[in-house]
Amino acid sequence: MNLKRWRALLPALLLGVSSLLVARPADRDTAEDKPAALGATADLSTAPRVGVDRPKPTYMLHERDKRVHGLKPFQNLVDAAPVGSILRPPPGTYSGPVIMTKPLIIEGGGQVTIDAGDRGTVFSLEADGAVLRGLHLTGSGDSHDTDDSCLDVRGHRNVIENLVVDNCLFGIDLKQSSDSIVRNNKVRSKPRDLGVRGDGLRLWYSDRNLIEGNEIADSRDMVAWYSHNNTYRGNVGTRSRYSIHFMFANHNVVEGNRFYDNAVGVYFMYTEGGVVRNNLFSHATGAAGMAIGFKEASNTVVEGNEIIYCGVGIGSDLSPFQPDSKIWVRNNRFAYNGIAIKLTSELGGNIVTDNVFEGNLTNVVQAGRGTSGLNEWRGNYWDDYQGFDRDHDGKGDTPYELYAYADQIWIEMPPARFFKNSPVMELLDFLERLAPFSSPELTLKDDKPRFIRPERSTLKVTG
Repeated sequence: MNLKRWRALLPALLLGVSSLLVARPADRDTAEDKPAALGATADLSTAPRVGVDRPKPTYMLHERDKRVHGLKPFQNLVDAAPVGSILRPPPGTYSGPVIMTKPLIIEGGGQVTIDAGDRGTVFSLEADGAVLRGLHLTGSGDSHDTDDSCLDVRGHRNVIENLVVDNCLFGIDLKQSSDSIVRNNKVRSKPRDLGVRGDGLRLWYSDRNLIEGNEIADSRDMVAWYSHNNTYRGNVGTRSRYSIHFMFANHNVVEGNRFYDNAVGVYFMYTEGGVVRNNLFSHATGAAGMAIGFKEASNTVVEGNEIIYCGVGIGSDLSPFQPDSKIWVRNNRFAYNGIAIKLTSELGGNIVTDNVFEGNLTNVVQAGRGTSGLNEWRGNYWDDYQGFDRDHDGKGDTPYELYAYADQIWIEMPPARFFKNSPVMELLDFLERLAPFSSPELTLKDDKPRFIRPERSTLKVTG
């Protein structure tokens, strides 16, 4: 076809293309003509693995600590084992690193140590359906650039249990690894300052894993990024920054754990869904001390927890975030905290029922003006309630109302918290309540407060 004919046909072609790109109003209103949402029918469970790790450097033997010189390489045992077999190594200490690309069951019996000599990653599991049990992994490098760890898990449906992990920057690191069990492991980071330690346990794009019965101590965080529907049950987290930090991670369950002596217990950031049930949070103190925190999170249930001796029991910032979403706080005990519940936004949507508030310096702080009616408070026990129960129905005859008097000074000016319990502030608060010279702010109103403190079984801190 010659050039002149192309030029003659060009306007008609452009008109035809534009008619395809611009839908008529009738087309937009017809449901059957609408294409499916992008990715709506994608089966991500069968999606291929995407390489996300920065290449690990190779270290010669002379670059590793002398304690591993002369040790037998554990890699030789892995290479010699048939696919699907059970490997029971002779007790002793072996040198790393190890890369396992086939499903094996490795039984260490608590008598096998693999040491990488303070360089790189100790063990990389790059297979599906493997079992690692009863091993001691130690001596990773200290590079954050290459995520030096004791154990990298890069496969699905694996079982990781009864490991001792220490002297490693990162402990157990799951990336794109789902449907696995991480159970009864003891993890400690390298003895570094808190901010430069690695995470004791990390999940990244890893779903439906069971994290159970582990002890994570002296690490940075236990963190889950873009990881959904995981269960954290019966773990102990102590002397770390965040016991568990969820980022863009939805519908995770945290139940029956013990978190103490951390800066923050459990933090939900940009999440939807989730349950925090029957956990013990204790001694989350310091400038940022908080048992449970929310940042633009929605539709989360907090129930049956013991929250004691923390700077802040629950801290909420712009949560619940999604329209018409809720956060339910029920049947918890808040005792001897600086602030039991701190709400720093005016969105409302918090439903607080059947909790016990006792011995806290401040029960509730609500930022903003005239926002007390946006949250629901029902049937809670308040140890400073001053009403009566004349009909003996277990409920107070008058509502429990909490006003902010001189509290407004340090609520609106956080640096003033330094003087919160000073004699001057206490006197000012007393005079405000006696004869207010400014209008107090109603923080909350519980129409039917509990009159008698309900009995609760107290969780014990051990470990």
